[in-house]
Amino acid sequence: MATRRKYAAEFKQEAVQLVRSGNVPASRIARDLGIDPNMLSRWCREMGSVGNKAFQGQGRPRDEEMAALKRELIQVRKERDFLKEAAALFAKASK
Repeated sequence: MATRRKYAAEFKQEAVQLVRSGNVPASRIARDLGIDPNMLSRWCREMGSVGNKAFQGQGRPRDEEMAALKRELIQVRKERDFLKEAAALFAKASK
């Protein structure tokens, strides 16, 4: 079985712009780019319905949230450790 090809968002946007320019038929553009004409028409529909937010990729929101939480945890641990050291320093100074 063939592996699924992935295309960059820029490639998709440029292909859609070529179709929208109207100089050449979409089927010929698809053939020249080496993609299926149905795929190109789907890209055109998606670009038309969603606009600039089309082709965002397959990033998982959960993964992004997990990375943000890990960064926040590291920051909070640094702050906690700093406060522990400061409390120990003040306790030493007060004796």
